[in-house]
Amino acid sequence: MNSRERLLAAISCQQPDHTPLINWCFGLQPPANLRWRRNGREVPFWYTMRLEHIHTLPVPWDVDDDFERVQRWLNLGVDDVLDVSVPWSMGPEVTVRDWQEPPTAGEPYTVLCREYDTPAGKLVHKVRQTGEQAAPGWVVQPNTVRLIEDYNIPRAVKHAVAGPQDLAPLRYLLRGPSDEQIHAFRERMAVVKRFAQEKGVLVQGWSAFGMDGVIWLTGVEAAVVAAVTEPDYFQELLEIVHAWDKRRTEILLDVGGADMVVQRGWYSSTDFWSPALFRRLLVPHLQELAGMAHQAGRKFAYTMTTGTMAMSQNLLDSGIDLLYYIDPVADKTDLATVKQRFAGKMALAGGVSSGVTLAGGVREDIRRQVLQSMRTLGEGGGFILAPVDALFPDTPWCGVETMIEAWREAQG
Repeated sequence: MNSRERLLAAISCQQPDHTPLINWCFGLQPPANLRWRRNGREVPFWYTMRLEHIHTLPVPWDVDDDFERVQRWLNLGVDDVLDVSVPWSMGPEVTVRDWQEPPTAGEPYTVLCREYDTPAGKLVHKVRQTGEQAAPGWVVQPNTVRLIEDYNIPRAVKHAVAGPQDLAPLRYLLRGPSDEQIHAFRERMAVVKRFAQEKGVLVQGWSAFGMDGVIWLTGVEAAVVAAVTEPDYFQELLEIVHAWDKRRTEILLDVGGADMVVQRGWYSSTDFWSPALFRRLLVPHLQELAGMAHQAGRKFAYTMTTGTMAMSQNLLDSGIDLLYYIDPVADKTDLATVKQRFAGKMALAGGVSSGVTLAGGVREDIRRQVLQSMRTLGEGGGFILAPVDALFPDTPWCGVETMIEAWREAQG
């Protein structure tokens, strides 16, 4: 089997030739012998195009770098995935004005401000520029307010969406890709598809934000409160985001070249929502997107790193083929119980804690966790070993090497 065939077998809950190992990269610093040079500079950190449109990277990263990263992982004997992200646009009628408000006695930070003027009214978004000196490799705060950006959530002075009055203007800001963007996306996907076919690599497309999109727009507390106290407003907001997700998913499936559609769900776990609210608010949308992917002959994956067992029936009912991720440490998950609940019904990725076990760098701890996950979840297929949820700038390479060694050991 090549890497794509192996991953598709695992995602289909079948037994591949061996359990795959994949590593999402969010600024991993590889050793010198695995680096390459581009445009006269060394590429010191590994990323993925999954981060495109939603993060500001400290160094350039493009599709050719994605290809180089894939080749390095394949040369090490492990699998990799090519990520593609579907762009979006605003209505052509929208005008944008940016400005900054200086620090005051009551506000110690510069506040970055952006106003969107739409035919349905104005939206104003204000975010503190906190000015942290990020360690090398980590994403950085942009110098203007982006509508979609993790940095905004804890730093917002005023979120973009504060109530029902903001929904009409919001519809002008969440549009599918423009004709020019679709053309560029088609050209990129043609290049990605050729490389993927040549190397036998799986391609997954990120086209849906779901609840993550809502949280970016409103903040965490406001979203949770609104879901309970203003259900009509909150449902309409969710529907706006879902329509946006559907349009980008339609583009992804129409352009072709992706084996799997992925929806983000980092802000949809039991850290934020009860299983009952998840069922009411999210399951119907997941079912619709999964149905679109399946009708096109593609797989559908969802990303949620905590609350797996509490949400298990919701996840199973949603039509999801693959869940990223199972974290035996952060989620305090009993792997035997997980196996019993999901075996043969939904594939799982994970099994190794990146932030705790790999970051700790203790060889025996890493080996023990890998062997336990492989022997518990890998038997019978439907499992992909993967660090949860990525390899970061502070992930020691010695920990990655130990994980790979233990993975090989588990397969005899």
